[in-house]
Amino acid sequence: MKDLSAIVKANDIRGLVPDQFGPDVARALGAAVADLLTGSGAAHTVVAVGQDMRETSPQLAGAFADGVTWRGLDVIHLGLCSTDMLYYVSGSEGIAGAMFTASHNPADYNGIKLCLPGARPLGVDTGLADVQHAAEAYLDQGIPAAPERGSAGQRDDALADYAAYLRSLVDLSRIRPLKVVVDAGNGMAGLTAAAVLGTEAGLADLGLDLVVMFAELDGSFPNHEPNPLVPANLVDLQAAVIAEQADIGLAFDGDADRCFVIDERGGAVSPSAITTMVALQEVAKDKADGGHGTIIHNLITSRAVPEYVAAAGGRAVRTRVGHAFIKEQMAAQNAVFGGEHSAHYYFRDFFYADTGMLAALHVLGVVGSPEQSMTLSELAEVHTPYVASGELNSRVEDVTTALETVRALFAEDIAAGIVHTDDLDGLLVSHWHQSPRWWFNLRPSNTEALLRLNVEAEDDDIMIKIRDGVLGALGARLPTDVDEEGPR
Repeated sequence: MKDLSAIVKANDIRGLVPDQFGPDVARALGAAVADLLTGSGAAHTVVAVGQDMRETSPQLAGAFADGVTWRGLDVIHLGLCSTDMLYYVSGSEGIAGAMFTASHNPADYNGIKLCLPGARPLGVDTGLADVQHAAEAYLDQGIPAAPERGSAGQRDDALADYAAYLRSLVDLSRIRPLKVVVDAGNGMAGLTAAAVLGTEAGLADLGLDLVVMFAELDGSFPNHEPNPLVPANLVDLQAAVIAEQADIGLAFDGDADRCFVIDERGGAVSPSAITTMVALQEVAKDKADGGHGTIIHNLITSRAVPEYVAAAGGRAVRTRVGHAFIKEQMAAQNAVFGGEHSAHYYFRDFFYADTGMLAALHVLGVVGSPEQSMTLSELAEVHTPYVASGELNSRVEDVTTALETVRALFAEDIAAGIVHTDDLDGLLVSHWHQSPRWWFNLRPSNTEALLRLNVEAEDDDIMIKIRDGVLGALGARLPTDVDEEGPR
């Protein structure tokens, strides 16, 4: 039987085209998704299908749609869109969605991000494993036709509706004039940035002096890979912010669902600081409306996040790393906002889904607020009180043995109660209850024999001591130059 385990990940589908992921696989996956939706009890279900600018996306999206309609469900083609634009259609229309993108991966990859009606996540624990198994069977045995084939239509107004909806969630009418540089990375922000931040979708002028770099949609990524988590991919934007004397720079990944922020001096603002800034705005708004001001954050965001939220009278709830987990908790807790270290930001007003563009609007509202006069670098410094290692990856022969080796380093302190541990996601060891404060998390990759280390401490010396001790126990090369997002 055909095995799709190499491309079906915990939260999405992703692989090399055409060797791992071709039209036949896309068609089988479309049929399997249709079966899952039909089995959910819905009388009639529609699937919105969007695609990024990769050369292979139209063919794969078309094959997927064939599989959906062959099994009797209808398809609405959105054409070129960002992932959060697809979530908007899914959430506002109450229909399922499939976004063809490999996000920040190189040009020879493609994949699918799937969601259930209402932009609810579709991962391995919510049906994606069933989709995989059904698709494997269809690849071996063929896809039977439904009694009546579904229809396929086109929606052309999604971009304008999406842009207007995001604008309705953040009031920027009073902000001072700002100069904003956007690095679209030849990805889908080349379409959405001018629509949301500018006037391309027919919306009112926000008064922003907007400069968009690499706006041409080009899935070969001629300027740099669309992965702003890698510091080298931010260099062009950092230089442009300084050259343009801009107030802020915004970098988006390939499908534009993540947003990274550069300050006016060209420095990268940590996603934890952005999480704190947006969280404080959302907590205040929610409490004014009688809510609890609940915020979700994953366990490797800065400890500053829950501290600031608590000081503002809100409630911070910690979860595992990964969008399926944070979306589940967003809904369960009725949280107003959620943030991750990877620059995914989630909003209750956006169907509990992640949207980098809405996060950008919130940050512009903070920076341009007439009630405060600090620059973005000054705001970032205030919201970054601790020192972080960034995420450091170590390849190991055996993940379980390596984790136990590190745990043994702290066995005496664990037994004496000097440090606290938990296993919510990998191994977390914390000395945050007393000075010198520090914590680290060591968690396994979902797909490789890698351990991912994150360390935070109250000063550089403590962070480096803990970081190097753990890496040494793993037999890993010690980094010589580390910044907030990892080794350079």
